[in-house]
Amino acid sequence: MTETGSLAELKAGWRLLVACSLGIAGSAIAVPYYTIGAITKPVALATGWTRADIQLAIAFSSGIGALTAPVTGWMIDRFGVRAVALPGFLGVALGMAIAGSAQSIWTFYAGFALAAILGAGTNPVLWSKVVTASFDKARGAALGLALVGTALSAIALPMVVTVLIERFGWQRALVVVGLLPVLISLPVAMLWLKSKPVVRADEGAQAAIKATSVRAALRGYRFWVLAASVLCSYLAVSGVLAGLVPAFTDRGLAPATAAALAGTVGLAMVPGRILVGIVIDRVWAPGVACAILLLPAAACLVLASTAQVAVLAACCMTLGLAAGAELDLLAFLTARYFGLAHFAKIYALLYAGLATGSALAPALFSLICDRTGSYQASFQISALLFVAAAVLLPLLGRYPSGHDDDRNTRTKPLTTPA
Repeated sequence: MTETGSLAELKAGWRLLVACSLGIAGSAIAVPYYTIGAITKPVALATGWTRADIQLAIAFSSGIGALTAPVTGWMIDRFGVRAVALPGFLGVALGMAIAGSAQSIWTFYAGFALAAILGAGTNPVLWSKVVTASFDKARGAALGLALVGTALSAIALPMVVTVLIERFGWQRALVVVGLLPVLISLPVAMLWLKSKPVVRADEGAQAAIKATSVRAALRGYRFWVLAASVLCSYLAVSGVLAGLVPAFTDRGLAPATAAALAGTVGLAMVPGRILVGIVIDRVWAPGVACAILLLPAAACLVLASTAQVAVLAACCMTLGLAAGAELDLLAFLTARYFGLAHFAKIYALLYAGLATGSALAPALFSLICDRTGSYQASFQISALLFVAAAVLLPLLGRYPSGHDDDRNTRTKPLTTPA
């Protein structure tokens, strides 16, 4: 692999990377998740619902996302990425509009659920499929750049939602936020989400890839090790991030300050995604991931016991480094250990574990807060989960040989449907 080849690949595919980045920023996983923290206390004050009740909406959103992920993987292989992605942005907008019109908690849940169902085609399964199929020499860097879209949402949405709530109330804020994917992500995807050439391995490597079917992956230990690590890490990430704004306001910080601190998570996601992507193109990715996940474990322990703004900002940025790496690491590891032939289906199953963690954690951690009176125990539990996720990854072992992303088996280009 040469620097020139990697840079040339990234330069040739920059439009696709922008489309993917803005696509995931407006996705059914990013918009509801990075909105829920900022609306939790205002909705609780306006409606009398508990924090746990409100954040249970993410269980309907991400939980249904976990169920739809395998179907989405099949649909991508069957119909192509454009046919699956473009209608999804409209689905996200519709779901958020229904949540914003809610007069009961169940209508609120229904809106988040519909955003997940109708917007399933916008989730990382699709964008990771596009990038892994379109880049070879710079695959890790490309994944980092494309999936930086979640960082854009993490930076912008808490502050945008806070401002909208102050001016228009929480219901109109949800409607406006739901329109952002339609106004920004959809037009760019229509222009630049197109097929790209990918690399085909030689015949021997192709035979090896075909052997790594979904059934074969499920029979191997690596799938379950990776799935367990993903579940632990996303229980930790989702539980912490969704609780940052209410946890900080509970400690006496103004809502705008709390939202700004939560936004620093997104700021750290940007270099986290890009730097990790560059490094894993060169260094054994499970080792990199192990080191990355130990950092937020320490940050969570500090978050549990401080109210100093500077320290909180440093901890949030440390969390952002981990949250900025997990999606691209999962996509990269899936491609490296299972190949590309059945990538969408295998990644979708692993993503279901990620989405399950994202679905369960906010409500569980809010319930712990309701029972204990603070988020201290939640932060401590997250630290343990980060450690568990980290120590599992080295068990994946060396990369298998014979996959179409093996650096010694490249020959001719192949195109995939868009």
